[in-house]
Amino acid sequence: MTCQNITFTPIGIIHTPFDGTGKIPRQGRFSDDAAGYVEIFDEFAEGLKDLDSFTHAHLIFYFHKNDEDLKLWQYPKDRTIPRGVFSIRSPLRPNKIGLTIVKIKSVENNIIHFEGADMIDGTPLLDIKPYVPDIDCYPDAGKGWFNQDKPFRSGQAGAAGT
Repeated sequence: MTCQNITFTPIGIIHTPFDGTGKIPRQGRFSDDAAGYVEIFDEFAEGLKDLDSFTHAHLIFYFHKNDEDLKLWQYPKDRTIPRGVFSIRSPLRPNKIGLTIVKIKSVENNIIHFEGADMIDGTPLLDIKPYVPDIDCYPDAGKGWFNQDKPFRSGQAGAAGT
């Protein structure tokens, strides 16, 4: 199989209070009070029918401000062991695609109001899928290296820079 280029067309724009990467929560789930809204482009607005019957949704988006070079090994935040890019949740991805589960507050015309924002204001939205617990939740899922690796704490002996 040969590699091919893939082109995506955004279906909308995500609006959040975050104008720079330093202010963005690391995970949307831990920022329930970080409200935002999605403006769906008119040609896709009819696709919002029945989304308001769900409490949560997956937002699939493009890291449009991420200009850093891809590193296949990266240090997760506050960790001292490098991990492969496909085993971490870093925004430095080969295809710059992000995924966040948000809590839907309301759907009005072409606007989705939500909580749990962890993306920059103006982020292109690629797709939306409803979060369905019976499908999306795996209670017996393992935590991988999170079970082994302890987070770095400032002042910890043996940590980088100490």
